[in-house]
Amino acid sequence: MSNEVRIPLAKPSITELEVAYAADAARNGWGEQCYDYINKFEAAFRDHIGVKHAIATSSCTGALHLGLAALGIGPGDEVILADTNWIATVAPIAHLGATPVMVDILQDTWCVDPGRVEAALTSKTKAIIATHIYGNLCEMDGLLAIGEKYGVHVIEDAAEAIGSVYRGRRAGSMGVFSGFSFHGSKTITTGEGGMFVTNDSALHERVLTLSNHGRSRHEVKQFWPEVLGYKFKMSNIQAAIGCAQTERVQALVHRRREILATYREKLSIMPGISMNAELDGTCIGAWMPTVVFAKAAGITAESIIPKFQARNVDARVFFHPLSSLPIFDCQSRETLAADIAARAINLPSFHDMTASEIDRVVAIIEDAIHA
Repeated sequence: MSNEVRIPLAKPSITELEVAYAADAARNGWGEQCYDYINKFEAAFRDHIGVKHAIATSSCTGALHLGLAALGIGPGDEVILADTNWIATVAPIAHLGATPVMVDILQDTWCVDPGRVEAALTSKTKAIIATHIYGNLCEMDGLLAIGEKYGVHVIEDAAEAIGSVYRGRRAGSMGVFSGFSFHGSKTITTGEGGMFVTNDSALHERVLTLSNHGRSRHEVKQFWPEVLGYKFKMSNIQAAIGCAQTERVQALVHRRREILATYREKLSIMPGISMNAELDGTCIGAWMPTVVFAKAAGITAESIIPKFQARNVDARVFFHPLSSLPIFDCQSRETLAADIAARAINLPSFHDMTASEIDRVVAIIEDAIHA
């Protein structure tokens, strides 16, 4: 193992602004002020995304769970999603008793293939989840057209897509609802946490009720739930950090895009490498710079990750296809999702990453290609 200083995959950018807001919430955010920063965070994030409603949650997983439950999705229903996904996207579907239907991805964006989605539709299909993987953008016009044609909800998993814009619309502003993540690795962080957003006022009310143990905000009886709900709330202190991060969102996204552009420039001179696609009419938030090695390069994730470990650099494997996980008991398939995952890696990217740290990451890849 190298004695070089470790380069982590990700870490947050926390300034005195976040510290000041969090300290204020800790000192004063109690009693009648216990929701002040939550309300401010929801309003600021809602305005940034360009939607009517936002509800702060404990995680993006919680936001997806609440939204799916509020749509009435449950046993007997099917929800289509990309095979390339983290477990957090599919878990709420399974927990609600619905059936996840995994379909293959596109070669360039690694997002769900609209053609495969349409082919997988049945009378039981109630929703399509469009995951903007690693900040890349789904083909939303095609998916929304499918949803409208067949009367199926289109949901955005925008957990990784802060800063991504699709043909003038921010990721998360197009589906019937969307979920965002503020995990410590994300462009905006609250440590843990998420956000449910929607333009549907009736859906917003149902999610508000479900998120507060089933208690409607219009109920006059104290401690009187009208339905069996959930507890997926964010704390006021977390929201205070989120307020500061949202104030800085343009700078945070700009730096992510700078890092991806630097990687792209330095790696473009090497053969057999492709990275996050930014198609015409889109702008990606560049949350997770990812390299896919051409088959001819003979480099796999399994072969190159130890080289990063030897240099004390925290690279990460591409998401395994959901269908490959034993918990879903799917038959083995030859898919792009499986093929790309075998020869792709995620590269370190964080706000304060230095030029020399980027060069060290690039050098590992260069050595592997020329080995």
